[in-house]
Amino acid sequence: MIRSVDAVERSVHKTNEWLSDLAVELGTEDREQAWRVLRVYLQLLRDELTIDEAAQLAAQLTIVLRGVFYEAFDPGDQEKLRDRDAFLARFAERAMLGDDAAHAPEAATTVLRRHVTAGEIDDVMSQLPSEVREVLLQG
Repeated sequence: MIRSVDAVERSVHKTNEWLSDLAVELGTEDREQAWRVLRVYLQLLRDELTIDEAAQLAAQLTIVLRGVFYEAFDPGDQEKLRDRDAFLARFAERAMLGDDAAHAPEAATTVLRRHVTAGEIDDVMSQLPSEVREVLLQG
């Protein structure tokens, strides 16, 4: 429950920190690109997790990012992407990156590691198919 306008303002400020961090990791000044990458990353990650693990991760996100994480979420219709190429293709398509998507998931994981506890990152990564985990951790 959001208890004050101040909590919303802090969430926006913290979300902007995430976007700035991601833009640096992506090597761009394009915050719109960073936003698209972060949005797609969180939603594709969400779809690979159990409902319980998704909720645990969401609890560590900002209010703004939690909304993005759950946007259009249908727990009965989660498409699991087990294959590296399928994951990258979906990521590139949804983030509008063209053929330049290989580094983006790794960059987003680096930013996630800065803002979420190590134990939660370990829990999330342990639920991913090995090919997807490799994309997120090694590019």
